Amino acid sequence: MEKFLQRSKNADFYYANISGFVTANGDVFFTDPFKLSLKRAMDVLVSLFLIVFVMVWLFPLIAIGIKLSSRGPVLFRQRRHGKGNMIFECYKFRTMRINKDADSRQATKEDPRVTQFGRFLRRTSLDELPQLFNVLKGEMSLIGPRPHAVPMNELFGKEVENYMFRHVVKPGITGLAQCRGFRGEVESFYDIYGRIKLDHFYIKNWCFLLDFKILYWTIFTVLFKREKAY
Repeated sequence: MEKFLQRSKNADFYYANISGFVTANGDVFFTDPFKLSLKRAMDVLVSLFLIVFVMVWLFPLIAIGIKLSSRGPVLFRQRRHGKGNMIFECYKFRTMRINKDADSRQATKEDPRVTQFGRFLRRTSLDELPQLFNVLKGEMSLIGPRPHAVPMNELFGKEVENYMFRHVVKPGITGLAQCRGFRGEVESFYDIYGRIKLDHFYIKNWCFLLDFKILYWTIFTVLFKREKAY
């Protein structure tokens, strides 16, 4: 992994003079208060709708499945970086047996730690539903760069120049990178390269039309492109 990441210094997503939201050219991204308020309102309304009309009956069913599949809590909490590099607890339905490497080791194909029911949750992306509560708390958005576990950010942040620029906005339950094929395990430099490049593109080109496109692409990916959902 590291030998691939060391090649990132000359990658085309390296912006030496970016600081916060502003580039050396004076371009400002994602700072319009009115548009951000509308995005927040959409996050809250959609999250409340899904919690009241979907989670209220689906949560107990998934909880029963998790409890029957292995011992442990229903929810898995993991420390991840949010906006401004602030650490928060990201919620997921637990899909693995209790193990000491859950926070530091990525899930791999045919990972023995993943339960049978957990495999179903991962393939359908239902394991991400509890993050609706992160959205209500204001820690996440429905759409934005996917938050990575703190150990992963510490690794990638040291090796990939300007990696932390993705944290100038709230992380999302789904994002442009994930619905364009960059999801699941990071196996090579190109996996993280593609993710960061698309995360930066999203921040620099954000608009409501792009959010709606990502929502559509996400639904299509969940239904028909599950190759990397493990």
